[in-house]
Amino acid sequence: MSDLPANVSATTGLTANLSLTTESLFNPATGTGAGRIAFDANLQAQLTTVQSLQNDIIDYIRLRLGYGMIDVEADKEHFDMGIKQALIRYRQKSSNSVEESYAFLDIHPETQEYILPSYIMDVKQVFRRGIGSVTGTTASQFEPFASGYLNTYMLVAGRVGGLTNYELFVDYQKLAMRMFGGFMNFTWNKVTKKLTLVRKQPFGGTSPNNEVSESVLLWVYNYKPDIMLLNDPQVFPWIQDYAYALTSMSIGQAREKFASIAGPQGGTSLNGTALKQEGQALLDKLDEEIKNYVDGGQPLTWIMG
Repeated sequence: MSDLPANVSATTGLTANLSLTTESLFNPATGTGAGRIAFDANLQAQLTTVQSLQNDIIDYIRLRLGYGMIDVEADKEHFDMGIKQALIRYRQKSSNSVEESYAFLDIHPETQEYILPSYIMDVKQVFRRGIGSVTGTTASQFEPFASGYLNTYMLVAGRVGGLTNYELFVDYQKLAMRMFGGFMNFTWNKVTKKLTLVRKQPFGGTSPNNEVSESVLLWVYNYKPDIMLLNDPQVFPWIQDYAYALTSMSIGQAREKFASIAGPQGGTSLNGTALKQEGQALLDKLDEEIKNYVDGGQPLTWIMG
């Protein structure tokens, strides 16, 4: 992992190109099978680094607190805490903090439990490549019946058949998958990141390392990395203000210990209480913005059933 960008701190479960660590389904001998999930190698060059954006937030907080005109008591640890807590709070509250993605998983015989990377938050579905319980990367994946229906009722629909017949055939496929193991039931633990398949796979295809396995496609939701959140023009101002509010409340907590500082003409009064109140008011305002989807989150939709 020595060739990873310097701004990438967590590389667990990633390849050198920052893709998920998965085996490719592409068979170079036959030229068939799906390849790895693509990754834009120029993404890191297009985005501002995390460290640079964090420094911008720290400068924003300092200047807003009056740095240069008065003494700002906060240290770097306080600024880092504010930024970290802002990211944590945002990921807890906003739907815009996650993204929909897909990843391959090799399922091994007699194995039901798999630990996925920590940044995956939810697994929506497990897609198999075949209809029934016998699947793999061999020629058994090709089904002449399905291909015949596709050619007859889709490609030459103007001469024979039609979309209605093809829809009936698709329903037949779904019924066959429900009856013969085409759909995989599973449980997902978002804390331990454990994916538990309800059934054990007896056998399957052959993986590139010559182990008997079956490759399935996972439909998942994963956290967006810090670099994407901080480069988002709708998210960055929210994180910036939230970090400022937390930092100002920390300073207010310290200043509140002393109501005033002794000096000529009665001394100087400190604004600890005012900083805490202003910080809390800003936090409440920012939480309300999340509810109003100011950050670009997805609004709630109709739920039927």
